[in-house]
Amino acid sequence: MNWIILLCAGLCEVAFTFCMGKLKGASGAEFYLWGAGFVVAVLVSMGLLARAVQTIPIGTGYAVWTGIGAVGTVLLGILVFREPAAPARLFFLGTLIASIVGLKMVSH
Repeated sequence: MNWIILLCAGLCEVAFTFCMGKLKGASGAEFYLWGAGFVVAVLVSMGLLARAVQTIPIGTGYAVWTGIGAVGTVLLGILVFREPAAPARLFFLGTLIASIVGLKMVSH
């Protein structure tokens, strides 16, 4: 169950980076709405991470959490913010995913 909580925490990390990306071009009320989304997503992400690492080793939990956030943020950048999907970038994204899966497999 705590692995599912950790996955949700990682997805919330992706949500707060998405909000951060939207803040870049926002002004007025839109800026404050994206800012509020950022704050809520950060708080939920950190709360879920704290809950998950009660039974998952902190080193593994934190690495998986940041890995999910990194992979999700890169994919959002490519799909939503039109960042380049260069072959080298995709290769290293694949190695990051393999590392996350590997950490999950070797954790007790």
